[in-house]
Amino acid sequence: MSKLEELKKLTTIVADTGEFEEIKKYLPTDATTNPSLILAASTKPEYQFLIEEAIQWGKKQGKNTLEQILHKVFVNFGIEILKIVPGRVSTEVDARLSFDIEGSVSTARHLIALYEAAGIDRKRILIKLATTWEGIKAAEILEKEGIHCNMTLLFSMAQAVCCANVKATLISPFVGRILDWYKKSEGKESYPPAEDPGVISVTQIYNYYKKMGHKTQIMGASFRNAEEILELAGCDLLTISPKLLEELQKAEGSVPRKLDPEVAKKATIEPIHPDEKTFRWMLNENPMATDKLSEGIRTFAKDIVKLEKLIQQRV
Repeated sequence: MSKLEELKKLTTIVADTGEFEEIKKYLPTDATTNPSLILAASTKPEYQFLIEEAIQWGKKQGKNTLEQILHKVFVNFGIEILKIVPGRVSTEVDARLSFDIEGSVSTARHLIALYEAAGIDRKRILIKLATTWEGIKAAEILEKEGIHCNMTLLFSMAQAVCCANVKATLISPFVGRILDWYKKSEGKESYPPAEDPGVISVTQIYNYYKKMGHKTQIMGASFRNAEEILELAGCDLLTISPKLLEELQKAEGSVPRKLDPEVAKKATIEPIHPDEKTFRWMLNENPMATDKLSEGIRTFAKDIVKLEKLIQQRV
C-alpha cells in the first residue's frame, strides 16, 4: 500500500492547490486555496471561464466592482473544488485586511453569502484569516455566527493558544516556512525529520491542544518535503501540495503514528492564558514568527494586487 493510503488512515488529507485535475488525482477529503494558488491557476486557459463568469456577475452589482469580482473569483474556484472533494474548501480573506477586524468580518460574511447563494452550506466552507490579533478577534465574531474559520500564517504557540481560546475551527501551522527561517538563520542545509523546527512546533501545539481538551483542529501546512509530513502522521489534518502527494502516492511502506492524543493527555503541560498584551509580547519575542507572519501577509497581498490587475485588464 502507498504511504499516502497509509497516511489517510491516521490523518485527514487536504489538497493544497487551486487546480481541479490535481485534486481529482489524489482523492483528498478537503482542499485549501490562497491568493497565490488562485493567481497561479487563473492564468491557465482551462480556468478562464471562472474568471469571466465572475467579471460578468461583478459588472451587474453596481458598486465596488473590482472587490465584488475578486470575491466571486475565489468563490467560483471554491464551488468547483467542492464538486470534487466530499468535505470542505478554505477560502481566504484579503490579506490587506489582516489588521482590520470589521473589514475581515464583512468580507467573510460576503464570501459566505456568495457560497450560500450558490446552494453551498456554510458548513463546507472555512474562511481563512491571517493569525494576527485582529484576525483572531474576527474569528471570534464569525464562529459565533456559524462561520467556520481556518487560521493561517500561524507560526507560534501564542497564536495557536489564542485561536483555541476563541474556538476557531481550525489552525494551519506553516511547517515548511518555519524550516525555511531556521535554515537561513542557523546556516543549515537540512535537519533530521524529528528535529525539523516546523515539525517540533506543530508537535508542541498538538500536544497542548489535546492536553487542554481544545476542539480546534490542527492542520499542518506548507511542507517542504515528505519526511516532514510523515513525521506528523496522526495530526488532525495535513494540507499537501500535488508534488508531495504524488511522492507519497508512489512510495510504498508503513506509516507509523507520530502524534497521539492519548500520549499528549499524559504530558506535563501548563496552560497559557494570553490577553492582547501578552499575545503581542510573546509574538514579539519570537523573531521567526514575527518575520514569517509579516512576510506571509505581504506575499499574499502582492498576489491579490496581481490578480486585481489581471481582472482590471479584462473588465
